[in-house]
Amino acid sequence: MTKPQGGRPRAIFEEAGPEAPAPAPAAPGAEEARRRRARRFAFLWTALLAALVAAMVLVGGLTRLTDSGLSITEWRPVTGAIPPLSEADWQDEFRKYQASPEYQLAKRGMSMDEFKFIYWWEWGHRLLGRLVGLVWAAGLAWMLARRAVPPGWLGRFVLVGALGGVQGAIGWWMVASGLTGRMVDVASYRLAIHLGMAFAIFGLLVWMALQLRRDPAELLQARRRRLGAMVGRADALLLLAFAQILLGALVAGIDAGRGYIDWPLMNGEFLPSESFDYEPLWSNFFENPALVQFNHRMVGYLLVLAGLGFWLSARGCGHEGARRRAAHVALALAAQATLGVATVMHAAPLSLALAHQLGALAVFALILRARFEAAFPAREGIARPAR
Repeated sequence: MTKPQGGRPRAIFEEAGPEAPAPAPAAPGAEEARRRRARRFAFLWTALLAALVAAMVLVGGLTRLTDSGLSITEWRPVTGAIPPLSEADWQDEFRKYQASPEYQLAKRGMSMDEFKFIYWWEWGHRLLGRLVGLVWAAGLAWMLARRAVPPGWLGRFVLVGALGGVQGAIGWWMVASGLTGRMVDVASYRLAIHLGMAFAIFGLLVWMALQLRRDPAELLQARRRRLGAMVGRADALLLLAFAQILLGALVAGIDAGRGYIDWPLMNGEFLPSESFDYEPLWSNFFENPALVQFNHRMVGYLLVLAGLGFWLSARGCGHEGARRRAAHVALALAAQATLGVATVMHAAPLSLALAHQLGALAVFALILRARFEAAFPAREGIARPAR
């Protein structure tokens, strides 16, 4: 018998009373299942963010093509989410726009209805940017609250949000370039930086989603099967595609796609004779519509040839998935080049220009997918002979 302090004697083997039983150990595999759910949520979240960024690129393209980008003359990250709600509000916004160089030099006499059309495009573009930020913040907050951030991924998730904030500042820096002096459009250089950053964020999100879709242990094993030569060629192709995207931004920024609408020549010449008329000489590469479109065409041809070479070289590897991804890249590049020719020959109408921009997103994602397959080749059940 024992006698606890201040209590009755108790037998050595007497039960301790109505105390809560010890928690049952976690079921085998429960922790692993929790990790898989967390990783799946992170994959869906990054995929959604990539889709939203792609939508931002498309809406931004339409904003540029409809000359809507300078309709909102202030940067109000929070209060700007509320559009004009009364006739007085609309008149106030219109007065601000009427003071801009674009209105004074190119849009005098615009009606209120015409102003509302361009205003809604720019407001929608900015609202979509706010939505991207909200989805990023809400998803990350949910994972932090649930302690569901995949190990080693917090820094990458924060980086995405930081780049989004930088992109918003670049967007306003771009718009501000068209609100002073005699500018009736945003500076094409700044437009190229803005689009380049959008594609960089899009590419980062696509790559993250591809990684999160696979099991970490499986990725570790797949890395040992890395197709190094194909990864290198994919990197070169990706850089060339990125350069072509920047050239496309310059074309859009100065409306160079609407001035030379014959093909394969340009106003009957291979290289237009006015291609180096601007001073200083270097400015022709960024501001002369003839040379800007010529460069975009030449790099487009080079990109198609590089895509063909990428596919032909991949045919010699022993991985069917890698060969298939390379074929997708080559086909997408050929289709994109064909669409680009059609866009130019029709003077860049909205429908074709938008499709061409969508094609650029698809090509970029497919090159990343091919690179990922080469860097982390999936295990294949039956080895197939190289062709």
